[in-house]
Amino acid sequence: MAHYLVRAKLKAGVANELHRRIANQEFLNMRPFGKSLTRAMEGIRHDPKTGEILWEEEDYCSPPLAMERAAVLDKYFDDIKVDNLPEGEGWARISDLPTLWEDPPKE
Repeated sequence: MAHYLVRAKLKAGVANELHRRIANQEFLNMRPFGKSLTRAMEGIRHDPKTGEILWEEEDYCSPPLAMERAAVLDKYFDDIKVDNLPEGEGWARISDLPTLWEDPPKE
């Protein structure tokens, strides 16, 4: 298992739908990654300076997040990049940033 700090750009016009789906835990039962994706999306952060959306996610795929991208992430995000890090380090790096819903980007 690997952990990644994920950086992405939120696509225009999808923030409300993504927020609703996260709040309703619609990704939770997706197999095999639903629990990990849901946990990651519940902690999603936003960097107001760069416009990047960031989170840490656990993943088993090669390439990283392949199933998550096909099922969910590519619908909501562009320019997805990952950095392999020890568990928890990604969250530690972005803990001072607001959650996406505290300071949402302009749609």
